[in-house]
Amino acid sequence: MSRGFGREKRLLVPRQFKAVFDSPSGKVPGRNVLLLARDNALDHPRLGMVIGKKSVKLSVERNRLKRQIRESFRHNLELLAGWDIVIVAKRGLGDMENEELKQQFGKLWKRLARSRPRPESPTEPGMADTPHA
Repeated sequence: MSRGFGREKRLLVPRQFKAVFDSPSGKVPGRNVLLLARDNALDHPRLGMVIGKKSVKLSVERNRLKRQIRESFRHNLELLAGWDIVIVAKRGLGDMENEELKQQFGKLWKRLARSRPRPESPTEPGMADTPHA
């Protein structure tokens, strides 16, 4: 899987954002941020960000946050495969340092990956009723 952030790895149109907002199958709250996710039936994740002026006043800070979040996302692509993810910024996110953002999003990606329901793995025939010695 490519570590780039091309168009195929982004939520681009309002319909895609609306699908995630309307029926998220995963929700991970963090400090000053909320991650909403939905299965996308693709082999790669897609990311969308909602970072408004009310939550982060300065455009310089909003752009810095977007860069840091994209970088963290790119490093965790394998972990997030098959999700459409929308990040909703809350007040105070712009006050965090880059290293702190990196750590927080690393934890949030892992929590999101763990929240995905695992498909039941079939047991091997004959293994279920053998006692362990």
